[in-house]
Amino acid sequence: MANRRSSPSMHPRAASAPRSALEERPVAEAEVSLNPLVASLRPSATVRLTDTATRLRESGVDVVALAAGEPDAPTPAAVAAAGIEAITRGITKYTPNSGTSALRAAIAAKLRSENGLAEVQDSWVVVSNGAKQAVWQAVQATCGPGDEVIVPAPYWVSYPEMARLAGAEPVVALARVVARHPRLLVLSDEIYEYLVYPPARHVSFGALPGMARRTLTVNGFSKAYSMTGWRLGYLAAPPPYAQVAAIIQSQTTSGASSIAQHAALAALGLGHGGGDPVARAVAATRQKRDRVVARLRAIPGIKLATPPGAFYAFPDASALVGPGVEAEGFGPVPDVAELCRYILECAHVVVVPGEAFGLPECFRISYATDLEQLERGMDRIAAALAPNKLRRTHTAA
Repeated sequence: MANRRSSPSMHPRAASAPRSALEERPVAEAEVSLNPLVASLRPSATVRLTDTATRLRESGVDVVALAAGEPDAPTPAAVAAAGIEAITRGITKYTPNSGTSALRAAIAAKLRSENGLAEVQDSWVVVSNGAKQAVWQAVQATCGPGDEVIVPAPYWVSYPEMARLAGAEPVVALARVVARHPRLLVLSDEIYEYLVYPPARHVSFGALPGMARRTLTVNGFSKAYSMTGWRLGYLAAPPPYAQVAAIIQSQTTSGASSIAQHAALAALGLGHGGGDPVARAVAATRQKRDRVVARLRAIPGIKLATPPGAFYAFPDASALVGPGVEAEGFGPVPDVAELCRYILECAHVVVVPGEAFGLPECFRISYATDLEQLERGMDRIAAALAPNKLRRTHTAA
């Protein structure tokens, strides 16, 4: 260190020193060094479209956003009150990295009693900053270069990208191969467990015979309890995986918000299945689902299965696109991704291309919004997809 020369920017005579060729030459884009795993990542389609809708709104365009998966119901009053209580009582300090002991115990008890995960103990639970972080840490803890990750379609947009970030290769396939491969692990994202419409019911993968110690369960509070902005999720996994996930978290974000964790305890105290607040929200969401299904099935060329849970519809629009198809005032519509761009630019409704979820023949509508907004969006989509708006100018050879 004694022989190190001062940098020109720090030397007293630097002002009179000639500038080097390196200083004068602008840094080219090709010279920027990025981790190849990160450089291969693609931005989230849902976030990108939501940002586009925001920009359109800011420019004065009336946009109906049916893209983001965010409940429109408020956070239950008892949960919000618990968050306020945490602030007023000074429960605002750092928490243990894996979560407070009270919340971890409550989550473990919930998983044993509601989900049939009889082996789960507090040591299995890692509370994180949202369920997305729990998924990421689970993938980082279990996957590496040369591994393959089986992703059933339709999938959440981030699953394949998280696999790539770990150096593994996502493989889109059905997960029935699990039974034939005893070393294969299952990452079960159960964030929508309460948002299921009877007669459908939720079954935790880890409760299936032989799967307790082969399943890493992810869940959170965002969807069922309308706590998206609170950013709180959790991983429940056998100790070897939970311990590694906790180490990853300790070197990235550390523990989750103390305020959110205090509120989550109140959420779990609402009762089995989320109690009355969640039951009311599910009933209201089911009415919206039924309305969306009826409106979409009335559009010529659209095929749609009735969603058994969550708050998304995946209409198959493949019959409306293809070679020679043109939209009035827009131009060619060769595929569903371009159809979504047409719906956004001409009907001012944000929907998500299905290719982001492994279903390129479909697009996704989120009906997690108020009914008036939903009806306006459906009116515009129906008008945009009417036979007089989409025309096949010629038949492909």
